[in-house]
Amino acid sequence: MRKNDRNRRERGFTLIEVMVSMIILAVGTLSVADFFAMGLQSSYQTQIQYIAQEKASEAMESIFTARDTKILTWAQIANTSNGGVFLTGPQPLCASGPDGLFGTDDDVTSDPDTITIAPGPDGIFGTADDIVVNLNPWMTRTIAISAVPSTPNLNLITVTINWAYEGKVGQYVLTSYISNYS
Repeated sequence: MRKNDRNRRERGFTLIEVMVSMIILAVGTLSVADFFAMGLQSSYQTQIQYIAQEKASEAMESIFTARDTKILTWAQIANTSNGGVFLTGPQPLCASGPDGLFGTDDDVTSDPDTITIAPGPDGIFGTADDIVVNLNPWMTRTIAISAVPSTPNLNLITVTINWAYEGKVGQYVLTSYISNYS
């Protein structure tokens, strides 16, 4: 009789209770793992958006610099469809030509725009073994310049960067006004 009393007092978990607790633990662990995966993906998209923002700013700054340094006349700060030097429609990202402007017909299409994403095996940025990514296969830049109605000597510049990378598409748009007066 004493032996049976001890067995009743030393009861443990049943197999079903252990299985239910393992399922609850597994679901919780998978939820946390999914949360981290979404965070990494969001972080990566933020990096691409930052690159797009910088490429749009780069084009916009080159247009203002061309006006300020008189590299271009006011009439030339327009799209080719309106008698200017900036190509109409989406263009691949490549090195600027002799005029130093992005999106013009003298851009060096054989020299695609790249970014360095990590140092190479030597661990030093700026050396020949750095890991470089070509932006041309998945990123384009459109520079649209239009006159502002009823305001002479004022143009609206819209630089749009479109990308499609690893099944994700995105767009960054930068707009500014430029006047004939520097």
